[in-house]
Amino acid sequence: MTPRTQAPAATHCPYCALQCAMSLSPTASGASGPALKVAGRDFPTNRGGLCRKGWTAAELLTHPERLIEPLLRGDDGELRPVSWDVALERAAAEVRKAQAAHGPDAVGVFGGGGLTNEKAYLLGKFARLALGTSRIDYNGRFCMSSAAAAGNRAFGVDRGLPFPVEDLGAADTILLLGSNVAETMPPFVQHLAGARAAGGLIVVDPRRSATAALTADGAGTHLAPAPHTDLILLLGLAHVVLNDGLLDRSYLARRTEGLESVARSVAPWWPERVQAATGVPATLLRETAGRLAQSARTGSCYILTGRGIEQHADGTDTVTAAINLALLLGLPGSARGGYGTLTGQGNGQGGREHGQKSDQLPGYRKITDAGARAHMARVWGVPEAAIPGPGVPAVELLASLGRPASPEKPGGVRCLFVHGANVVVSAPDVTAVREGLRALDFLVVCDFFLSETAREADLVLPVLQWAEEEGTMTNLEGRVLRRRRAVDPPAGARSELWIMHRLAALLDAPSSFPDDPETVFEELRLASAGGLADYSGITYARLDAGEALHWPCPDAAPGAPPHAGTPRLFAERFAHPDGRARLVAVRTPAPLPAVPTAGAFTLATGRLLEHYQSGAQTRRVAALTAAQPEVRLSLHPAAAAQLGIADGAWVRVRRERAVAGAGLPGPSARPEPVVLARAELTSGIRPDTVFLPFHFPGLAAANRVTEQRTDPISGMPEFKTTRVVVEPAVVEPAVAGPPLLASAVPSHREEQ
Repeated sequence: MTPRTQAPAATHCPYCALQCAMSLSPTASGASGPALKVAGRDFPTNRGGLCRKGWTAAELLTHPERLIEPLLRGDDGELRPVSWDVALERAAAEVRKAQAAHGPDAVGVFGGGGLTNEKAYLLGKFARLALGTSRIDYNGRFCMSSAAAAGNRAFGVDRGLPFPVEDLGAADTILLLGSNVAETMPPFVQHLAGARAAGGLIVVDPRRSATAALTADGAGTHLAPAPHTDLILLLGLAHVVLNDGLLDRSYLARRTEGLESVARSVAPWWPERVQAATGVPATLLRETAGRLAQSARTGSCYILTGRGIEQHADGTDTVTAAINLALLLGLPGSARGGYGTLTGQGNGQGGREHGQKSDQLPGYRKITDAGARAHMARVWGVPEAAIPGPGVPAVELLASLGRPASPEKPGGVRCLFVHGANVVVSAPDVTAVREGLRALDFLVVCDFFLSETAREADLVLPVLQWAEEEGTMTNLEGRVLRRRRAVDPPAGARSELWIMHRLAALLDAPSSFPDDPETVFEELRLASAGGLADYSGITYARLDAGEALHWPCPDAAPGAPPHAGTPRLFAERFAHPDGRARLVAVRTPAPLPAVPTAGAFTLATGRLLEHYQSGAQTRRVAALTAAQPEVRLSLHPAAAAQLGIADGAWVRVRRERAVAGAGLPGPSARPEPVVLARAELTSGIRPDTVFLPFHFPGLAAANRVTEQRTDPISGMPEFKTTRVVVEPAVVEPAVAGPPLLASAVPSHREEQ
């Protein structure tokens, strides 16, 4: 890998959706370490700041474990290098074999929220035209799907922040629900400074997280509801707003529908009843509602949601309740505040707009809409009938892997392509997912490291990293950004665009599959034109000249000036045909069953400051691994004392009740999955709750014990309220620690 230029390259961080601006420049000749030096750049989202992950991002470009040639598994179970021709011809042959035996949907595609817009767009096209399959979804289903579903039904469109992030600086009150931004996107914290100075940062989290700690010393309020009661808390806040006459009646009459049904639905949730269910004092509930309403009238108020309230089997309803509260206060589209959700993955926003989701076509079009299908058929130059119908969401897709046909269900996916995801660590119930991967006839994984999922593959294709490619990303504000190539990639690595271009030719696919990013983006512009997420007025030239544009940005009429983009999405109207937002009544969640099991807790999963997603990248950065080398279970000291667990002791975490494999192949009963972790005692968590980060593999994978239960509207898995039992564990010194945790589960052929 060599630098392309001696001048600093302006680009953006490869990690979260804040997409902090950075510059990359070559290090001095002969210097040890990374080939590129990272520096923060002034930009509205980060104002020059970067987190630990961003500062160390360039180290991965020259990592010794980098994949630089295709790997094919032989009859002896070993992965060995092969040429690109052999690799792609084998992949094409396996596609034909699976589809000849089982039909088009026997081939599946699992994408990722870190792919550029160009790759996400072409991957959706590749799945539907080159493979002819409806079986495509992506890991954003685990991240943003509930917020997207709630935004679509309330506003008619889903964009994480429908306003620029810098607008938050003027707020004197911010209600932040289920997001630990101080660790997940640290440069974001500076946008909370105004609310903290005014004493108006309100954080809802069952843990005293780093973000909740920002409310100390008069900076705000920390509300710590019991697990599975976020929805009740929001219903209670809405009750106070309605009952005490704090709502914005003029706004509601002008801009919304559905007030009456929501008023009826929250009527039973008076503060004292909410206190009994959530543990949040009624006085604090009234004070919070009053603070929000006062700020909405005389200051600037924002309500923001994150994964903590979204990753539930009722996540869509919980986010809807947050949106209802914002609408009652007159915030969305107002100059006095707004509502938004904090997108997680680097291109979580753009990645879901252009065809990776099972039910969507580019431009945020519904795949079942006749007009949308006709538009895409024209752009792609194919008959409309050539575009498959909707597929299935991620959890259902993964549950179908290797499944034989039966009278009750069609056969499942037999050949799977994975791009930009590490499902062996990130998916719920990863033990069942691994069984599904091993039941496949053929698994193809595109990655730049031998991730835990790649270790299960029959064919591993080495792809480019962020600083080795051109393209665009769309951040949490709907701001489209340029990713710029700063270094040449290893000779054996290839872009996913090139891979799809070659495979499409081998499969005699209709339409075209360009391998040049700008050419793909030009087609994406046409595909998105007229859609909710309209990129048709955005070009590489405009992005290079002006840094970024917010969608929708339609192409201008001949002779008219270029569209300036839409930083504030709802200033004039919402995206429903009548321009009005919808208040939607939601049902009260069923209470968690009270099972008197010794050592039983509600498990919440989440992220650490030093690591990102499945950890496949950050666990390879020495400084980050040194700071967080192993998985730790956060546990309240009082609970630990009852169980005889000391700080730093090893513990076993298992589900309170065994859950069946949801139709996966193999025996109906399998060993009960457990997680092995060190106990970390902290008074910053409720005594009835424990917390595990989800960045670690093997016996340290938190998702060994999470369930495949999903939200019926969004398909979001239930990651936040798994009932678990915690027990002391004895670990032999020779096998304790990170080496065990990284390799405790044999790969695809090692156990055979």
